[in-house]
Amino acid sequence: MNSRLTAKELQAHIKARFPKEDERFEWKEWASLKSNISGCKGEDLVSYVSALANMEGGCIVIGVKDKSLAVTGIQDFADYTPENIIHRILGKTPGLPSMGLQVEAFQASDTHATVWLVHVPRHAPRQPVQAHDKAWQRDGDSLVELRPDRLRGILTELIAGLDWSAELVLNASLADLDVTAIAKAREKFAAKHQQERWAPEIVHWSTEEFLDKAKITLHGRITRTALLLLGTPQSVGLLPNSTAEITWKVPEERIAKHFGPPFILTTTEVGQHIRNPNIKLFPATELLAIELPRYDIKVILEGLHNCLAHQDYEQAGRVVVLETAGRLKMSNLGSFVDGKPEDYFTGERTPSVYRNPWLAVAMNNIGMIDKTGYGIGEMVRSQRKRYLPLPDFEGSTHVETVFNIYGQQIDENYSRLLIERADLPLEQVIWLDRVQKKHQIADEQVTVLRKAKLIEGRKPNFFVSAHIADATDTRTDYTRNKGLDDHYYKTLILQHIRRFKSVSLAEVRSLLLDKLPNSLTQEQKLIKLKNLLAALRVTGLDGIRIVAVGAGRTTRWVISKDESIG
Repeated sequence: MNSRLTAKELQAHIKARFPKEDERFEWKEWASLKSNISGCKGEDLVSYVSALANMEGGCIVIGVKDKSLAVTGIQDFADYTPENIIHRILGKTPGLPSMGLQVEAFQASDTHATVWLVHVPRHAPRQPVQAHDKAWQRDGDSLVELRPDRLRGILTELIAGLDWSAELVLNASLADLDVTAIAKAREKFAAKHQQERWAPEIVHWSTEEFLDKAKITLHGRITRTALLLLGTPQSVGLLPNSTAEITWKVPEERIAKHFGPPFILTTTEVGQHIRNPNIKLFPATELLAIELPRYDIKVILEGLHNCLAHQDYEQAGRVVVLETAGRLKMSNLGSFVDGKPEDYFTGERTPSVYRNPWLAVAMNNIGMIDKTGYGIGEMVRSQRKRYLPLPDFEGSTHVETVFNIYGQQIDENYSRLLIERADLPLEQVIWLDRVQKKHQIADEQVTVLRKAKLIEGRKPNFFVSAHIADATDTRTDYTRNKGLDDHYYKTLILQHIRRFKSVSLAEVRSLLLDKLPNSLTQEQKLIKLKNLLAALRVTGLDGIRIVAVGAGRTTRWVISKDESIG
């Protein structure tokens, strides 16, 4: 038993390790253990052990005050000790792994109050943990019976060493593979591996040789992966309990279409069905609107291929592509396998586990997915360059992964900030994206964004700052980059004409070039000058219009005879 800390020090120690109650940490002020270890169902220790184990495991702190974690201590231990309580808990919680279940005991050196930390392991794969003949989970401050979605998530989760996609299909042969799909796979494989020393040999490989080397077949035998990627539409019936299908759906128009294998070809067909008109953004510092397709087709295909790679095919469900106004929602059965999606936004993390390893390797070999953790990061960076909301995984659950791609602005201030602040670190862009979507960000992230004057408002209602000049904290540079109001430039041109009766394009250049925004290229500045002259000719300024005299290089601009500067 650890007794080196005072009660105050012990309180601080526990608070640092378990800062708040949530799905992983629980605080209990039980002075007596007699009826609290296995007593009232839904309120006793074994119920909380079940609830924590059915999520990601965690710790139950006994002998502290709720909220403050002030050390009150356990007074009545009944006949429980840190050693024998382990066996009592295991006897009352069927399915709980013994490895990782332990009790850490502390006694305050000054008050002699005793605190127990009951460390709870995560449930075993596909095995919920019960107490009082029920599997539990936390719901706010209470416990409830495990909900169907979480139960399904446990029962269908990944088991290391099992790979549905690598299984052989005994009744299948090369005749069940699509010839065009095989040719496309060979082409993409050659492009992917063109730098390898053996690349020149690819063209001479037999079909059987190529499929084995691409890890699509195994020793010449057809795998489930081969049927998914290259199989004929008729071959789907050879796959057990699987709806190998992508469904594209537009609910507002009551349109739906299904696409099956060979997925190396049909994912492109799905992409072609998605409506992708050009959209316009109107930045403050550009001469013309930025026009771009609503969606980046590479992002669409990368997202769709990831859904196929990570689909839980044992559940016999579809990959669904839901198209709504300004957003694509792609979903596949099965939770996100390794870590959280946000871990991969910067491209620094490499996945260590795949739900379908054989399928993932094959798709990587023929250039359908990235297998080193860069895929999600590339999609994030692509969307940033398009000044649109970043893709996200909002809506994902323990049983389904949802990937959202945005095709229109949510907050104009966010897009303007991306256009005018290309220097913003990616992590800050990610935080700002969450702010514009009204999602929570951590307190330390709020502090950074506030200090940079990138957000305004009070917790939790933050919003992206509309004051770009303040947000950059470089007001002088901002004005130089943004330039002055068009009214100012037009006034200078008119004053120059009034003083010298006429003006040439060369004189306008000399007059205004150094006053135009620094963010514009030389070519853009010249276009801007011509646009200013055209605007003075067509609409004028304060009742004054100009006209062109002469043609070509001899053209000079004068005040219209019917109008004067006054």
